[in-house]
Amino acid sequence: MIGFEDVGAAAQRIAGKVVRTPAIHSDAISRLTGADVWLKLDTLQVTGAFKERGAANRLALLTPEEQAAGVVAMSAGNHAQAVARHAALLGIRAVIVMPAFTPATKVTRTAKWGAQVVLHGATLAEAAAHAHERAEKDGLVFIHPYDDDAVIAGQGTLALELIEDVPALDMLAVPVGGGGLVAGSAVAALGAGRAIETVGVEVESYAAMAQELAGQPVDVGGATIAEGIAVRDVGRRPLEILRTLGIRIQTVLEHQIENAIALLAEEAKIVAEGAGAAGVAALLARPELFRGRTVGVPICGANIDNRALANVLQRVMIRDGRMMRLVLDIPDRPGVLGEISTRIGQAGANIIEVSHHRLFTSPSVQAARLEVMFEARDATHSEAVVAALQEHYAVTRL
Repeated sequence: MIGFEDVGAAAQRIAGKVVRTPAIHSDAISRLTGADVWLKLDTLQVTGAFKERGAANRLALLTPEEQAAGVVAMSAGNHAQAVARHAALLGIRAVIVMPAFTPATKVTRTAKWGAQVVLHGATLAEAAAHAHERAEKDGLVFIHPYDDDAVIAGQGTLALELIEDVPALDMLAVPVGGGGLVAGSAVAALGAGRAIETVGVEVESYAAMAQELAGQPVDVGGATIAEGIAVRDVGRRPLEILRTLGIRIQTVLEHQIENAIALLAEEAKIVAEGAGAAGVAALLARPELFRGRTVGVPICGANIDNRALANVLQRVMIRDGRMMRLVLDIPDRPGVLGEISTRIGQAGANIIEVSHHRLFTSPSVQAARLEVMFEARDATHSEAVVAALQEHYAVTRL
């Protein structure tokens, strides 16, 4: 198993090649959870994610012969960009195999570093198999995203910096996908010279590490906003480290990750992808586990699609009552739409969307059905708007 000295050596090796990102105190999350919460902003890395740390360390350890041959990696996102960037900085050939479904923006960002992008397979497993084939065929060095000691040590430098910057730190809440970051963080915490507990965080639909540690068959799958940690086959090396150090895993639900993304955007003014917000989701889901502790949370990725971010923010607004959708059965007469708009406006809400139906859904030829979506200050305000409308119309919530 790698040790604290390996993480320290990695920190020296990658100094100047990656950003030494800040750790900031989050008053909003601290107040919500009762913990003293510090956020490590690896969203500020050049490629927007912590993966640069492991890639930079692994590539720095290549022999001259391996550098001349070049590298190959498999990834649908952050690891791809990290390997591509640091290979470019070293002048090394890089082949990146990405699944065919990879969003065009991620393909473009990876290619801009000069890597040869190969789209292959419908799944990450198929892309990985092809990457290993290319490594064998072309003599390339395969750079694994998490099942590699040098990558794990590199990822551990995030926790090492956080521990140095927050002397009172006694707990880490670390997102878990393949396990490289949480394993490296646990090793860094072990050598910190003080007791620091490391907790891993997985989305419930992809709790592969928790299942492995419990000796259960791995059963994962489904759509998730946290696709960066949606991993079926966790790393054997990270698994060994977590098992040896007795690291526990907390799972969070999909909507809790969405809530964390929204909280970071609205309160902390930080854009985070689903995987990057998983640590915050853990604090929001089980605040009693963290209350009274000084907790460091890696915000480890910012590469979320703009449309996905917008959808998450709106979904959270609907859940917490700031956005509401209603159906009103109204008389079909001139001026009624204006009346309703005026009533909503006088109540202080903002109409987002209106849909007016006469022919297909209205209960009578003398009536119409109106669908209205509005935005309010909070749930209490929304209830007041609904009550004002119910005085005059039949109102159904959707």
